[in-house]
Amino acid sequence: MTTQETRSEITLNLTRTYSAPREEVFRAWTEPEALKRWFAPSDEFSTPIAEVDLRVGGAYRIGMKPPDQEDMFIVVGTYREVQPPERLVFTWSWEQGMDVGETLVTVEFHDRGGSTEVVLTHELFPNEQARDQHNEGWSGCLKRLEKVL
Repeated sequence: MTTQETRSEITLNLTRTYSAPREEVFRAWTEPEALKRWFAPSDEFSTPIAEVDLRVGGAYRIGMKPPDQEDMFIVVGTYREVQPPERLVFTWSWEQGMDVGETLVTVEFHDRGGSTEVVLTHELFPNEQARDQHNEGWSGCLKRLEKVL
């Protein structure tokens, strides 16, 4: 008898530490102009859309444009928790293209004495392939974030 992982068990966990105060790192995640500077999977992408209504129940919309293409990858969601500068929880889904359904992202910001540890948990993936694709994207984003802090 084989067992399959259920949707709720397929989770991505990433941790990064940045040489910046927690408040600055939190702002990078929540201010549209800051998001446009780093929120994309690689330096070849641009981020022309970053809309943020930072409140519980507020929506966000971020558009990442690949090089030499007109179409964008647009992620949308709703904030479920907003605790500056400690924690963000928001839903995550793609407007078009990748059909993985709605997932959930939790980002924790831990003060490490002048540095900030970011713990990202992205859960509720429908399968391991979707998780692995998001791992690539998040890893690229988090690497770019380091460059702008």
